[in-house]
Amino acid sequence: MAGDFAIETEKYSLLEDFNVDVEVENQEFETFSLCFWVYLLDSTTYPSTIIRQVHSGMCVSAPFLVLDENKKMMLLPLTLLHKEAPDPVNTSSWTEVPNVSTKAEFPLQKWVQVGCEVSRNYMRLHICGEIAGEQVLTSLMSNGTNSDCARKISLFSVGGDGYSVQGFIHCAEVLPSSVPAKYHYTKDPPLWLSVEKPSTSGIELDEDGVWTIVGGMASCRKIFSLDVVLSNAIGQPVHKDVKVLASLLYADSGTPVEKSSDSEAPLLVTYEGVEFSAEDKPCSLLNGCASFKLKISQLSSKSDKRLFCIKFEIPNKGSYPFLEAVTNPIRCISKNRDSVAPKRLNHIDHSLEFASSNGASDILHSSSSMKRIRLEEEKIPESEFENGNGTSMEWKPQSHGEEEDEEEDNSSTDSENTEIRDSSGFKRYTISDSTIFRYCLGNLTERSLLLKEITNNSSDEEVSEFADQVSLYSGCSHHSYQIKMARKLIAEGTNAWILISRNYQRVHWDNVVIEIEEHFMRIAKCSSRSLTHQDFELLRRICGCYEYITQENFEKMWCWLFPVASAISRGLINGMWRSSSPKWIEGFVTKEEAEHSLQSQEPGTFILRFPTSRSWPHPDSGSLVVTYVGHDFVIHHRLLTIDHICDSSERYTDAKPLQDMLLAEPELSRLGRIIRSI
Repeated sequence: MAGDFAIETEKYSLLEDFNVDVEVENQEFETFSLCFWVYLLDSTTYPSTIIRQVHSGMCVSAPFLVLDENKKMMLLPLTLLHKEAPDPVNTSSWTEVPNVSTKAEFPLQKWVQVGCEVSRNYMRLHICGEIAGEQVLTSLMSNGTNSDCARKISLFSVGGDGYSVQGFIHCAEVLPSSVPAKYHYTKDPPLWLSVEKPSTSGIELDEDGVWTIVGGMASCRKIFSLDVVLSNAIGQPVHKDVKVLASLLYADSGTPVEKSSDSEAPLLVTYEGVEFSAEDKPCSLLNGCASFKLKISQLSSKSDKRLFCIKFEIPNKGSYPFLEAVTNPIRCISKNRDSVAPKRLNHIDHSLEFASSNGASDILHSSSSMKRIRLEEEKIPESEFENGNGTSMEWKPQSHGEEEDEEEDNSSTDSENTEIRDSSGFKRYTISDSTIFRYCLGNLTERSLLLKEITNNSSDEEVSEFADQVSLYSGCSHHSYQIKMARKLIAEGTNAWILISRNYQRVHWDNVVIEIEEHFMRIAKCSSRSLTHQDFELLRRICGCYEYITQENFEKMWCWLFPVASAISRGLINGMWRSSSPKWIEGFVTKEEAEHSLQSQEPGTFILRFPTSRSWPHPDSGSLVVTYVGHDFVIHHRLLTIDHICDSSERYTDAKPLQDMLLAEPELSRLGRIIRSI
């Protein structure tokens, strides 16, 4: 599907080119706010000045916004307004004047929104829409020392002291007193490219954060999956019609890894079962995500034991580090060198067993020595135990890969058809093997198109057989539920759009929300709870529309909403969705909102949410995620999968309530609340 817009790189400029003039009047001036997004490179040194100030009455400039020796951002008084302003000549006075400072270190290589609110009698520092601090000051205007004419002060950057601050700036503007500084935070956030934490199929994680991947010879190398996400700085997915390119680099120098002696590309991407050089086959973004299936042909042992890394970038967009993403260092080994592979770490993430005897839960695969590592969540073998009534629950680390990737089987098949029984009792299949493998290897768009074709030309029994075969060959049972859902999802989505659009190309969003809510409540089998304004705003962001919605926008939203509604319709989740006190599921919540709400909360506090990045036919669409504060005070995300074998609430009559199962877990003790910005 085409994206909304191309990436407008002209919106991003070098920090050293920043320059803005502010007019300050003696009688009429009240407040102004200088707001901008800044991305500082890791070459930044401390202390250093980010923005300086100067006016016609000064012979040299003075600091306005600085990073101190503790890497904290400081806002200093304005020389034209405040009696406490630093002396431009006496540099030692800069650290002695009243200021506003952040409590934590200012992050590098990350977009941060900064707001400098300046008034006659105070100044405030805003970081990412929140007030970081405030300082009361003495106004120079009150004593009549300034003239009544307008005075202009220039705020500018020259790259810090001796060009020690290098970075980029986005959407810098001066807001009048009538516009709050917080408005700027959500107005036009910058973009950035990132690599999602991968599933561990094909990737081993060492204690030092190094990934170990099996590569080398074609018969030995294994496929591994990585998802690359284009989002804005506040975590919203961005729908752009662009491609992402992958390349293999040396981790220590950032230089490309050379081709092997037989001229084979060092990094290969698999597309429809065919291998290509990764540099020749970019991957298109779909709903803000590009899914790569990769193999590495070069071994670390044949490269002086050097580590590699994979760089993802948007080609032909210039050298913008925020439009590039680099993985952890990679050690590529051959298949038969198992002794070299590091021990897999589970990092306090566990599979949970619900015993049928007493309902108690046991933690499996616990580790006594665990380090804080970048790859926090890791998939471990499934362990499901029925509790005696056909219901099972699995609590596992949230997987970002679409499926389990096994070593590619290059053997050919003589069969072109899947099996059905004929009159002689011999089995043959009606859906070809190639279709099954195309589905297993395809991305979400390809799978969606295949399912539309299959559901149009096959019976329910044939679709069910196809679902079982895909689950068998992919090693992921959750594919089955998405495939069996396809016919109903497509049919109801088509009918819903016909009712909504009434043959118009696009429909005003306000006219759509009532129809969406009615369909959702019917599918979710819950007439007692309506969708909130925040729920609809998230749906609008998912479908990528603004004032008007098109069929393409609607389909994006429907592929996310229908699996969620179907999940809510099942007994264990339905009761939690209906509950208003306590409100176990507060609505449609983003990962960023959940993390923000859990900041400074006690260990064991958790929030339930439906992952916004998982749309049909992704095997995890419609699943619940538990976002919680661990005992290490780190926020974790764990995928909660309810066994899909039970579709009616009657089958759950004797089941233990899901909330009781959750609270029985040692990591979970208290339900958190969503804190939304007003």
